[in-house]
Amino acid sequence: MTVVKINVLAAKGDPAELERRFAARKHSVDAEPGFEGFELLRPVSGQDRYFVVTRWADDASFEAWRAKRQPRDPSTTASTSDGIYEFEVVDLD
Repeated sequence: MTVVKINVLAAKGDPAELERRFAARKHSVDAEPGFEGFELLRPVSGQDRYFVVTRWADDASFEAWRAKRQPRDPSTTASTSDGIYEFEVVDLD
């Protein structure tokens, strides 16, 4: 079952820097087992948080990728995380 993980981010400083960094590593997750796609959603209409929407074949694939990630030095990041939303895609057939 496909799962969707939405990381909620607040830009630190210039939001364009956050977008540049995501563009620079746009395909860095493509080869991960179970990864199905990703989108970076820019805030509009008075919102100030970005959403990073990723789709995975299953929760185990997401957790395996997450476990491999190297921790980042917070002083070098362009954003802070405001949490993560987790969903399963409902098969309506």
